[in-house]
Order: sequence, then C-alpha cells, then structure tokens
Amino acid sequence: MDFESAGKRTRYIVDKYDFYFKKRFGQNFLIDDRVLDKIIDASAVGKEDTVLEIGPGIGTLTERLLKKAKRVIAVEIDRDLSGILKETLSEYDNLVLINEDIMKVDMAELSREYNEGRPFKIIANLPYYITTPIIMGIFESGAPVKDMTVMVQKEVAERMEALPGSKDYGALSLAVYYYAKPYLAARVPRNCFMPRPNVDSAVIKLTVYDERPVDVKDERLMFSIIRAVFNQRRKTMINSISGSKDLSFTKDEIKEVLRKAGFNEDIRGEKLTLSEFAKISDILSQ
Repeated sequence: MDFESAGKRTRYIVDKYDFYFKKRFGQNFLIDDRVLDKIIDASAVGKEDTVLEIGPGIGTLTERLLKKAKRVIAVEIDRDLSGILKETLSEYDNLVLINEDIMKVDMAELSREYNEGRPFKIIANLPYYITTPIIMGIFESGAPVKDMTVMVQKEVAERMEALPGSKDYGALSLAVYYYAKPYLAARVPRNCFMPRPNVDSAVIKLTVYDERPVDVKDERLMFSIIRAVFNQRRKTMINSISGSKDLSFTKDEIKEVLRKAGFNEDIRGEKLTLSEFAKISDILSQ
C-alpha cells in the first residue's frame, strides 16, 4: 500500500495494529521524508550492500532500504514491532528480520551467514540512553562494519565530531576518531519524530578505518589516560592522571613524560590530538 508521506504511513500502521510506544525501548519513529532521504543519501547504500539496521521501528526507513540494498538484516528488540514488520514488509524477499537485543547479536556470524563474511553498512535510530555503549561496543568488538549512519542526540553527534580545543571535545571524540572518520550529515529537530522526543537529534556517519590512524603500544592504557584527563578536564594532565583511581603514576613521573613528549607541565587534555595521547601513552607504558 502506497502512502503520501512517512507520517501518514506511520500513523496508519500505529492505528491499525493498536501499537503503543514503550519508553523502556526509547521508541520515537522518524516521520519526516526529507530526513529519511538524507539518511539514505549519507549511507550511500547500493545494490551490492547488505545493511544491518538496528531498531527498524515501524519500518519506514526499512522499506526504503529494501528497495536500495541487496539485503537488509533488521534487528528489532520489541516483539510487537517484529510482528508488525513481518506483516507490513512481507512482500520483500531481501529482508531478514531478527527479534533480539543488538547487544546480544553476533555480527560476525551474521556476516558469515548473510553477507559472505564481508562488512555491513549499519544504519540505526538508537535509543539515546544506550547510544554510546552500542556504538563503542560495535567498534571494540571488531565486528565486520564498513560504516555506520546513525541517528543520535544532537549533543552526542557534536561531541563525536569535535576537534581539539573545542568545548565539545572529549573522551568520546577521541574514541570515535580512533576507529572511524565522523561526518555530521544532518541536524534533525524533535518535531520530525512520533512521538516527539525532548531533545533534538542529528544523523552522523562513521566511516570505519581500514587501519587505525595511530599506532599505540597499549590501547587500554591510552584510553585510561584519556578518561582520567576528561573526567577532570579543568585540571592539568599531571593532576588528573596522578589523581585517577585507575592509574598508578606519580606527579613526578607524569611531569617527566610530558617533558620527553615536548609538552609544558601545565598542559590540559582538551588541547591534545589522538596521536599526542598515543605518544604520551607509549612513553608511560615504558
């Protein structure tokens, strides 16, 4: 059945199936056609691509993806929505529908089963309370991913793409830059959703690197340093690192490391790039 707009399609399905929105799943359905088009354009999905869609919701974006992609694997945690999607998208033979929590899904196994072991394109409208854990969990697991085009809270998107020295730059910025190149594709007002959330959103594309942009000896140590620095961002690096419960370096040790790395001892972390954090981490690891 054809609809004039995403909004009319969504309202029709919600009414037909007497669907009620569940706060615990952070359900807000995108109903703006222009934004849907921007997501499709940013993701650059083509006929050779297998898309892993996280949180397809009512299926408005899913249907557009099914017309563009080789295959769409839609992972939906809500059993009621899974049943609705199974009926409303039954005409498409390139849909794989999985009723599961994405945090429990083995993406490598999905890739082997449905994509010949090749990387996915991920597209997602994520519940905002769990956005960062899902994205970082995917990165850290080494899942086969080509890129991610995701809807997130506007402030989170701004932190993901922030540059050194800016107010939004922090641990999340550095973590994202370690794994992927971010591109903010669209800002999305709250009135583009049903029901309307309390915050504005943004679409950000994260293109995963073939190789890490920096070579660091101890990845875990580097991110422990980064977290320590930005947990107390108003302090100097000497005070924030020496005061961290997760690290065991003295002020004198850190002062000497900063000297070797070519930094003043009053330097703060928001001025440093990823490669500079890697340099400091490598010296400390010795």
